[in-house]
Amino acid sequence: MADLSALPSRGGLRVELRNLVKDYELHGRRIPVLTGIDFVVEPGERLGLVGASGSGKSTMLHLLGLLDHPSAGQILYDGELVGSAPEHEVEAFRNQQVGFVFQFHHLLPDFSAAENVMMPLLIAGGTMAGSKDKAMALLERVGLGERLEHLPGELSGGEQQRVALARALVLGPRLLLADEPTGNLDPKTGASIHDLLIELNEELGTTLIVATHNMALAGTMPRRVRLTDGQLIEIAE
Repeated sequence: MADLSALPSRGGLRVELRNLVKDYELHGRRIPVLTGIDFVVEPGERLGLVGASGSGKSTMLHLLGLLDHPSAGQILYDGELVGSAPEHEVEAFRNQQVGFVFQFHHLLPDFSAAENVMMPLLIAGGTMAGSKDKAMALLERVGLGERLEHLPGELSGGEQQRVALARALVLGPRLLLADEPTGNLDPKTGASIHDLLIELNEELGTTLIVATHNMALAGTMPRRVRLTDGQLIEIAE
């Protein structure tokens, strides 16, 4: 197993929603998506977010990841209202504290697996040598130590998702948001990616929120909530 000690170890973020509202305008009509949610995710917690297609799971993750703004209400990170800060501070917080894994990998096709994982570090001002060392350690940890120089097109779907996961973790985020991370994978590969998310959560202490339509995968999470009618409903054990 690769040594992940080079990654920052800052613990997970505490995320608190206060009367969170999100709606959209469509042809002059207001379309409610989230309708006044109060909710807390504790540092390092693993949360499975389920709900029907169109229920607002992706909207919720975009809000939590500061990729979108709520219509009303607040999101606090360790008690701080980050979203109300100047935009450059919000961008810095998102880049340094939040990692994203999407259903579609969004890898750069002309760059190797290692180069894709190195990219966030280089953009943040890291050295070439240091960035490569961290990228290699993470790729080895996710089982791709022999695929460092392969282009995305030379990797399977599961391997591409592992590269995307390594890229999301390389800056040591305190909050990892995964939006249907196994949606395009066969059941066996999807289960391996889900297991990997859990293992890395335990190793790094990152708060993990996974949106999925797969109840079997969600069932492996210690805490599960369903998004329905604009509200989060706890799913009993």
